[in-house]
Formats: sequence, structure tokens, C-alpha cells
Amino acid sequence: MEVVIVPTADDAARVVAGVVIRLVTARPAVLGLATGSSPLGTYRRIVDEHRAGRVSFAACDAVLLDEYVGLAPDHPETYRAVIRRDFTDHIDLAPERLHGPDVWAADLPAACARYDGLLAGLGGVDLQLLGIGADGHVGFNEPGSSLRSRTRVKTLTKATRTDNARFFASADEVPRHVLTQGLVTISDARHLVLLAIGERKAVPVARAVEGPITASCPASVIQLHPHATVVLDEAAAGELELADYYREAYAGKPSWQAL
Repeated sequence: MEVVIVPTADDAARVVAGVVIRLVTARPAVLGLATGSSPLGTYRRIVDEHRAGRVSFAACDAVLLDEYVGLAPDHPETYRAVIRRDFTDHIDLAPERLHGPDVWAADLPAACARYDGLLAGLGGVDLQLLGIGADGHVGFNEPGSSLRSRTRVKTLTKATRTDNARFFASADEVPRHVLTQGLVTISDARHLVLLAIGERKAVPVARAVEGPITASCPASVIQLHPHATVVLDEAAAGELELADYYREAYAGKPSWQAL
């Protein structure tokens, strides 16, 4: 695991966008996309590079981490709608190459198994973008989630629904259930890039990066991954005991060694 600490949120977005662009420029890739506020700066930078003609996603596929259960397919807050609005509608990724779990299926457990099969059929995810919740969740794997979990139905906690209520007319409209990639499904990606911004993320980041590997902090599973990169602004790095070491290691990184 490599931890990259940079001064500002904009610097963090630049670093992560560079990782994505370098991969896509080298070869067609399968990208795992995250919603939420953390990756928005990254998406804006990538869109700018695409509009400047420096990167194309025409040969790529993209997959969603999760999706609400119970919203109409045309609801503006489905995660498919959000990621299209924030990112993929502004690049040359074909809409049919944006994949998500089928939350409208009659048999949701079967739909979860099909989604894991779809990811495998695409050849696996090359790079999975991740955020981290204040309680250490990743995707919708809340504390207590099995470290061996695959894509499945999860019930959202009251705290998570309250956090997400700002996107709906009221908290009562926030769905109670989601389909989410499990921790093993996420870990199957060849490269995990976790991006965290702001002081509010400092405690969960420290637990995930330097604490024990535990279901109480699902994001801690990244410690087991052979190629995980954690990109932080200074505020999100504020609780790390080894922050000086991470800064020194990144500053001394060989020029030929990419993230």
C-alpha cells in the first residue's frame, strides 16, 4: 500500500486523474467508478483532458460500485444517473459500456451473482476508485460487513441515509436498501485508488491505513491488496502516525516508478 499526501484537494484530484489517464492512454481499461463528493475534482480534470483531445475512453468499460434498490430507473439520484451527470456523459464512453447491478430484477441475489459474473467477463476491473465514509465504510459495506463478501443486498443504516438525504427531498425518500460490490469483489480489482479529502475523513483514513484489519472498519481491507494507493490532502492525513514517512517515501519515489 502506498500513501500519497499532497497539500490540497485540487492536488489530490490531479494525482488521481493522472493515474486514470496514464492507464487509459496505455490500453483499453475497465474502470471502477465511485460516486460522492471526493472524486468530483478528479472527474472534472479528466473531462478537461478529454475535451483537450488528450485522452479517449471509447475503448473502455466502466462499472459502478453500487446502486440503490427501489428507485425508478429514470430517477435522477440513481447512481447510474449521478455518474453519467458528473462524469461519463462528458467523455466518449458509450452509454452501453457503463455497467451497474440490476436492482430492478425480480431475484436480487441472482442479480448480484450475475454482476460479479459480468465483472469477470469484462476481464476484471483494472482500476477501482474508492471513497471512504466517516465510519470507515467503502462502497456500501458498512461496519460489520464480511471481509469475504461479494456483491449483495445491504440495508443502509440510519446514519448513512441521513448523510444521503441532502440529495433527496426528504430523508424518507432515501432508499433503505442497495446492491453493493462486496469487499472481495472490490479487492479483485488490479489497482485500488482510495481518495479522501478533508478533516472529516482523517480518523477513518487512519483506521483504514494504520489500524487493524477488521470488519469494524471495512476500508481496512485495502491493507491486504497488492496494489493499493491512498491519496490524501493534508487535512485527511491529519491523524496518520506515519505521515512523515509517507511524505518522504513519495518525495523519493524513483521517476520510473508510477503509482
